[in-house]
Amino acid sequence: MKIAIGCDHGGYDLKEHIVHFLAEKGHEIKDCGTYSKESCDYPAFGEAAARAVASGECERGIVICTTGIGISIAANKVKGIRCAHVCDVLSAEMTRRHNDANMLALGAGLIGQNVAERCVEVFLNTEFEGGRHARRVGLLDAIEP
Repeated sequence: MKIAIGCDHGGYDLKEHIVHFLAEKGHEIKDCGTYSKESCDYPAFGEAAARAVASGECERGIVICTTGIGISIAANKVKGIRCAHVCDVLSAEMTRRHNDANMLALGAGLIGQNVAERCVEVFLNTEFEGGRHARRVGLLDAIEP
C-alpha cells in the first residue's frame, strides 16, 4: 500500500519511527515532511499528505503533531479526506469500519511508539463495513462544498 505521511516538528520522531515500521512491512511511503525537529507549521504538512491521498497518489495517509488535533483539522480541510484523530486501537479500528477514514492522525505527545504502531497496523488492515455506514459516509461527503 502507498501511504502518505506528514508531521510537524512535534511529531517528527514518531513519524520517523512509523516510516521505518511501515517500510519493514513492505509499504511504499510518500514522506510529505517535515524533515527535521526545527519549528514549523503543521497545516502545510497535513495538507500535503491529505492532497496525496485525495488525488489518489496514495491509498491512505498518516499525519502526526504533538496532539494530533491541529494536523487532523488541516487534513480534513482537503476535499475527499476523512481524517480521524485516534489515541487507541479501538478508535483506529472503528474509524475504518464505520467512517471509512482514509487518514489517521496521531498525537506524538499523547501515545507511545508501541500504541502508535498498533493503531497504524489496525487502521491499514481494517476494512470498511459499508451498509448503513456507507449511507452515513455519503452524507458526510455531501457536506463538502
